[in-house]
Amino acid sequence: MRAIVLNGVNLDQLGKRDPEHYAGVTLSELEKRIYEWANELECSVRCRQTNSEGEFVEWIHDAAEWADGVIVNPGAWTHYSWAIHDALELVSGPIVEVHLSDVEKREEWRKLSVLSDLVAAKIVGKGPDGYREALEFLCKQ
Repeated sequence: MRAIVLNGVNLDQLGKRDPEHYAGVTLSELEKRIYEWANELECSVRCRQTNSEGEFVEWIHDAAEWADGVIVNPGAWTHYSWAIHDALELVSGPIVEVHLSDVEKREEWRKLSVLSDLVAAKIVGKGPDGYREALEFLCKQ
């Protein structure tokens, strides 16, 4: 299993953002855990983060060519980026949407995901462990 983890806008600010919602982990710490989990699960993973929506879309286009599965946390783009939605339509393998916080119990606007019709699974509110659950899900496919 070859997977890519795509983290979007503002996720480079983990560790500075509200630890109640974002688990107090930095992006670097999160990625280290993801690589360790992938090693334990005997799958290959690549992690990327950007604050540029266009770059995020380009990475999805690239992943559509080689990745067996995609884990995506677009951040706020989740709620309105039809460009990301359309790019993810090109992915043939399973897509897992992950959010560190429980977006279902936060502001009303966070409950909307324009990706919901494309994802095989959605994991929310489990902090960094949500990424492990997403990797486990992909490895079982």
